[in-house]
Amino acid sequence: MLPAELAREVKRIQLVTGRQVANVMAGAYLSVFKGRGMEFDEVRPYVPGDDIRTIDWNVTARTGEPYVKTFVEERELTVMLLCDVSHSQDFGSGPRSKLEAAVELCALLALSAVESGDKVGLLLFHGAADTFIPPRKGDKHALRIIREVFARGRDASAEITARPPALMPRRLWAWLRQLRASRTESPRRSTSIAAGLEFCRRVLPRRAVVFLVSDFLDEGYLEVLRHANRKHDVIAALVSDPREHAFVPAGLLTLEDAETGALRLVDTRSDSYRAEVAREAAARLARITDGLRTSGVDLLRLDASRPVVDPLLRFFHERQRRSRR
Repeated sequence: MLPAELAREVKRIQLVTGRQVANVMAGAYLSVFKGRGMEFDEVRPYVPGDDIRTIDWNVTARTGEPYVKTFVEERELTVMLLCDVSHSQDFGSGPRSKLEAAVELCALLALSAVESGDKVGLLLFHGAADTFIPPRKGDKHALRIIREVFARGRDASAEITARPPALMPRRLWAWLRQLRASRTESPRRSTSIAAGLEFCRRVLPRRAVVFLVSDFLDEGYLEVLRHANRKHDVIAALVSDPREHAFVPAGLLTLEDAETGALRLVDTRSDSYRAEVAREAAARLARITDGLRTSGVDLLRLDASRPVVDPLLRFFHERQRRSRR
């Protein structure tokens, strides 16, 4: 995607998600993430009904009149977005890929964070940490995060044809083909959730709200996830595509494993094959759900073929309801 086209697309997603934050998500984000605690504000004279545990005995002794301490909530949070950009995220059977759905989620969260005065950062990872943007405040910083994750999503899914499109200089076309080839041959195929979490452990000295956005096509990350959740508030956002759960009878297909590159010829007309796919998908989802539950990590499920704002709002409301119990 050319820089001018990229800028237009980033502006579009900023406008769409910005309206959703202003009109739909206003208050939902604030009600879920309360801040790190209470901090001292000032002292004032005691009035009947005040909690005697808040009396400031030093000031009371100096003045001869009872004074109490008042506190305000320390609102500022650090929100860290960990977005999986491995090759399996490029898959999409509908109008967009799993990675593009992850872009929408990251945009919503980044804009919600800066709207509430919180810091937000980004880590793109695959087999290792790829791109890191330290947490900061401000609309420009949120736009930078949206641009970075959106550009990676477009770069990953862009197809460069054998011949240059009309009006495109051959030199630019050749450079784009070379860039596409370098990305395809890169070690971006694999997924290592543990590597992303371990990187965050090193660069985030204080407690943060960590959104881990991935399709979770990985193994051996639960122990690292448990350690990360002890220090941070980790939320797992599982992005999936409908075709990962069920096939339609479309005849013979050659499937490629996005993580390993292995090829397999399958007959999707076979009832037994489609049933096997459904069973394996259900078993995998159960393993992920059970592993996250035992790790104390909340799960947000997203369908790449649908907008993400509705499930995100339901997740916020459910989390708020649980916190009131």
